[in-house]
This record gives sequence, structure tokens and C-alpha cells, in this order.
Amino acid sequence: MNYLRTGILLAGLTALFMAVGYLIDGPEGMAIAFVVAAAMNLFSYWKSDKLVLSMYRAQEVDDRSAPEFVGLVRELSARAGLPMPRTYLIDNPQPNAFATGRNPDNSAVAVTTGLLRTLNTRELAGVVGHELSHIKSRDTLTMTVTATLAGAVSMLAQFGLLFGGGRRSGNNRGGIGALLAVMLAPLAAMLVQMGISRTREYAADRSSAEISRDPLGLASALAKIDSTARQIVNTPAENNPTTAPLFIINPLSGGGMANLFSTHPSTGKRIAALEAIADSRAA
Repeated sequence: MNYLRTGILLAGLTALFMAVGYLIDGPEGMAIAFVVAAAMNLFSYWKSDKLVLSMYRAQEVDDRSAPEFVGLVRELSARAGLPMPRTYLIDNPQPNAFATGRNPDNSAVAVTTGLLRTLNTRELAGVVGHELSHIKSRDTLTMTVTATLAGAVSMLAQFGLLFGGGRRSGNNRGGIGALLAVMLAPLAAMLVQMGISRTREYAADRSSAEISRDPLGLASALAKIDSTARQIVNTPAENNPTTAPLFIINPLSGGGMANLFSTHPSTGKRIAALEAIADSRAA
């Protein structure tokens, strides 16, 4: 099902890419956009995880450089029946985390320095369990590929506007098309991301409760991250808003068009769902 979902997303974003190309420069622009989109699809499958990690300047860590974090990832990976993912640390004061990779054998878990400072071990286990859940269900492929292609759609639209698409045709259709693309393409890409994000986060929360065996630990972590993240600007995320759905909590500050629609479900509702799981176990 996840591979089918990824295929549908790739097809949808490729079609959007081609539509932007058509708005900028007609059939020729659409043909060029198709070639670029095909190359981006291939690149996204194999390299999008490395691109995202590089974007956030994530540094790989091991038992010597981050023993408690790496040891916790190892313990929970074994409990989840997963191979040990690569572990990364992002030097960023905002508490947050994400997972990436095309499959469990090629995956990574990245957390910020702010997260390690903010959470206790119980809460950190809940967050790591959440990210491992994304890896186990292969959500990471869908998430990272979508983020890469959505960003490419936005860049293509901006390129068309800056360089005056359609000038060779001797009319202003390309310029008008590029303007429409700049306004509508990021919104369309965002809607595609919204289509997969909300149910995916709820499912990962439920799975984390199984892996960490402590739903209230994740609930406490989500409350802390949500309240603290709102007060700290995550500059790389603000510069690359299409990567926001990768994170366990929305890393954006709330400004700009990118935040008119939230790609994350309500933190309060997520916490309530986790508390319900805890109550059902106690009953």
C-alpha cells in the first residue's frame, strides 16, 4: 500500500510539474518539465534522504559521540524488529525530529540538539519510537520524496516568473502563466502533502506506543515540543517549508502562505488519542 501511495504521489507531482511547465511556456515547456520531473523522480528515490540531511546540516553520530541517544535508538529498533538506522544530530535549538530513507535498510533518524536538551529519557523514547514507526511502515520514502518534489515544483514556478517564460512566442501568456504557477503551484504541492500527513502521524503515534510501551511518554514529549517549538525559529525549515511534514511537530513559526494549511494534525488531538490508548491499557 505504501509503494502504491508513493507511486500515486509521484504521478500527481509529476503531472503538477508538467502543468507548471505548460503555464510557463506551453507544450514545449511541458515537455521540458516532464524530462526534469522524470530525473527528479529518480533522484528523489535514491538521494532525497541525503539531500534533506544535508539541508539541515545533520551530523552522523555514534556510541562515542552520542551514547545515550544512539543506545536508545538501538534498543527500540531491536524491539521493533528493524535494522539499526543511521543516527544524526542537528545543531538547532528547536526541539524536533524526523526520519528519512527509502526503506528500513537505508534509513536514518535525526534529532535536534534542542530535543535532547528538552526531553527526558522516557519522552525521548516516545519520539524515537514515532520515527521508527515511520521507517517500519516505509512512510519515510513517501515523506522525503514528496518534500523534494514539492520543493522542485515551487522552484520551477519561481524560475519561470524570474526568467519570463514564453518570451520566445512573442506574447505575454508565459509571463501570466508563470505568475499563476508561482501563486498556485506551492499551494497545490502543499495540498498533496496534506493528503498523506495527518493519518500518517496518528498511525505513527499509535505504533510508537507499542514500540516504547509508554504512550504517555510520547504524549508528554509532544506537549513539550509543541509549546517550545512555537517560540524558537527553525531557520532551515523556514527556508524550505516543503520539508515541514517530515518533522514530528510542525517546525514553522506560523508566518507566510506555507502555514495557511497545517500538514500536521492537532497536537491536542494526538495527545488525547495517546491518553486514550493508555486508559485502555489500564482498564
